[in-house]
Amino acid sequence: MVVRLRSFTLIAVAAGGWFGPTSVLGQEESGGDGEVRIEFGGRLHTQLATSSAADGKSIDFFTRRARFTVDIRVSPLLDARVQPEFGGGRLDLKDAYFRLNFDPALRLSTGQFKRAFDIFELDSSTDIVVVERTGRIDGAVGCGGPGGTCSLSRFTQKLAHSGRDVGVKVDGAVGGRFRYMATLTNGTGAVGADENSGKSLAGRVSVRLAERIWIAGNVSRHDYVGHEGGTAVATAFGGDLEIGDFREGTHLQVGAAGGGNWRLQDHPAGEAPRFLAVQAILSRYFPTEGRSWEGVEPVLRAGWGDPNRVDEADDGLLVTPGVFLYVRGKNRIGVNLDVYRPGSGGTEYSFKVQTYLHY
Repeated sequence: MVVRLRSFTLIAVAAGGWFGPTSVLGQEESGGDGEVRIEFGGRLHTQLATSSAADGKSIDFFTRRARFTVDIRVSPLLDARVQPEFGGGRLDLKDAYFRLNFDPALRLSTGQFKRAFDIFELDSSTDIVVVERTGRIDGAVGCGGPGGTCSLSRFTQKLAHSGRDVGVKVDGAVGGRFRYMATLTNGTGAVGADENSGKSLAGRVSVRLAERIWIAGNVSRHDYVGHEGGTAVATAFGGDLEIGDFREGTHLQVGAAGGGNWRLQDHPAGEAPRFLAVQAILSRYFPTEGRSWEGVEPVLRAGWGDPNRVDEADDGLLVTPGVFLYVRGKNRIGVNLDVYRPGSGGTEYSFKVQTYLHY
């Protein structure tokens, strides 16, 4: 929904006359068409999840995401976004940034946004074809450092190379064949104030090899509080290949990431063990001619992760078959079965159903 601020202001003033004093949300700036454009949207994702883990919930219903998005366009040069999150019964903040669009090849953002690392985390939750990026199985533990399942997204999230953080971002695209993104952030993520004076740096470069085929490389240098209280640094590298796109026939994403597993607490300072993770997600979108359903998309994910390349039998294999039924656009129902087999211990399962409302 798009609101032009001139009309919105008149409505606000009129409402103030009826209900009492009210503040005007903004005013027109000079130049251009003299209008600020405000677009409202959001998403609501509700999930049913089961777990075979002894310490997990056998059946769980919960609101996975409930977000309200406000996109603001002041001029061709300046736009912004604010996106609060209400999922899980608590108030949180996701995207919140101010962006200057100097050119398609140069955009500068300040605020809170996703760090420039792997494709699986940068893709929107309204598009991805796995219910849980990490393959989360409630109650399953044992992946050294990150905990939970040894999946690629679990490593990059818990080791703070991906996900949202506060800082500065530069990104752009050149000629439809080259894209880049770089972020300089606090390093602590979106949950609190910076814990030290260090800063985290991440960068990503993507090149189009052919129509609908992209290859990318990424690197992250994460600062954290070391064993003796000082600032320490862990580095991770990664790369990915993407063939196709969401809701357009066959779509394949393959990625790998590796680096220092700084969350393993038993390592000497400065000598974090090395982790490695790989993942592939293959899907095929079939449009349907029925009035009720717009399309169906079977999906298969396969991933492997090792939290410590020196130790044996601490790795894990994650396999996720599933299917998505599309009502219209990004409004759909997803069904996944996450099967996780650790290097030692028994296989765990999680059956998930999630509904996706996008507006």
